[in-house]
Amino acid sequence: MTALTLPRLVWGSPDADRQALIVHGLGSSAQTCWRLGEALAEWGFLATAVDLRGHGYAPRGTRYRIEDFAGDLAHTTPTTTSGWDVVIGHSIGAASAVVAAHQNADWANKLVLLDPALVVGEERKALVHQGQLDGHDRLTEEDVARDNPHWHPLDIELRIWSARTASRFALEHAVIDNPVWDVAEEARGLSQETLVIGGDPDVDSMFTGAHAEDILQANPRISHTVIAGAGHSPHRDRPEATLEALREFVG
Repeated sequence: MTALTLPRLVWGSPDADRQALIVHGLGSSAQTCWRLGEALAEWGFLATAVDLRGHGYAPRGTRYRIEDFAGDLAHTTPTTTSGWDVVIGHSIGAASAVVAAHQNADWANKLVLLDPALVVGEERKALVHQGQLDGHDRLTEEDVARDNPHWHPLDIELRIWSARTASRFALEHAVIDNPVWDVAEEARGLSQETLVIGGDPDVDSMFTGAHAEDILQANPRISHTVIAGAGHSPHRDRPEATLEALREFVG
């Protein structure tokens, strides 16, 4: 399938020496990456966040396989260099970044995976499917605030805005079009230094169990840190600890 050109939000100086790409998760948008973008800009990066196909202001597509998301990302390049200094992806955005980086080692120098959805079984897929449709159709700011009392008001606002702005077709087909949701092989084969910033399994994490252990054992370039008390969105649940881990990794 032909790659789509993704719209961008940018933080930082165009003259920055380093460039970072931020990739949101399913049902989110570039807008939800505001805290990461601000931090990276403060650290001297030109930070770019994109809307994935079917999300935010991005073009809509007919298909939503992880390989399609990855193809769009591979088509997304820095403004002044051949490869991103670091690519930061969340959930399905992380899985898509893994595929893009595996296919072209020069696309990114480093990867940061925020609770990546690399292998998702049928039971979890069903929950994701229903949760995304509920988020699009009926979720309110009051619901998000009740379930996430520690979230910043902007995260609450943008959670709703992003879910409403996303194509309902895209949210549904991101699950339907991936009957086998598994990019573990690509993760095992990554040549880039990679940091997984995972959610706490006692709260909620999609990078846990046998597949996570297998990937970490198979690829010594991948390190893993768990953000205590965070769920599937560590950058929203525990932003200070997440940014501390990110800053230590990117230098």
